[in-house]
Amino acid sequence: MENSDRLSVFISLVLRHKPDAAGIVLDEHGWANVKELIDGINNTGRKISMEALEEIVRTDNKQRYSFNEDKTSIRANQGHSISVNVELNEQEPPEYLYHGTADRFLESIMLEGLRPMSRLYVHLSRNIETANQVGKRHGNAVVLKVNSGQMHRDGIKFYLSENGVWLTKRVESKYLQKMKV
Repeated sequence: MENSDRLSVFISLVLRHKPDAAGIVLDEHGWANVKELIDGINNTGRKISMEALEEIVRTDNKQRYSFNEDKTSIRANQGHSISVNVELNEQEPPEYLYHGTADRFLESIMLEGLRPMSRLYVHLSRNIETANQVGKRHGNAVVLKVNSGQMHRDGIKFYLSENGVWLTKRVESKYLQKMKV
């Protein structure tokens, strides 16, 4: 893994789960001061500059991070395990969304539904391909079709993150169907 990839993984850890790993504090909306983040990362023995941070944010294939307008603050778009309000806008989802997971979790999911586990929300994809890629990260991939349109009609809220990931608090098993991929 090249240096910028390792730095991106560390930034993800700091901005989503453990800000204290870089000696910083996030505000209630998950924003970190960019100068403090850069100083904090450099104090861990890793080396990063503003230019390198901008490149990581710009080239991240999952668009995990956002700067504020003047680039004095940065935050992770979603995926937090710590309690922050990333000011998500409630939106009406498409009729179907998809969730990728490993086959070893399927039985439990079909009984209990999808839960956010260590995160604040369940993450859903707009397409099967993305869900399948997510599932492969955890083992033998399984893709679940989520009847998000019916969930929304039943009063369940959905949010769309800055980087296009659909989020909801939970998906009951009655809204799930295993796909053949």
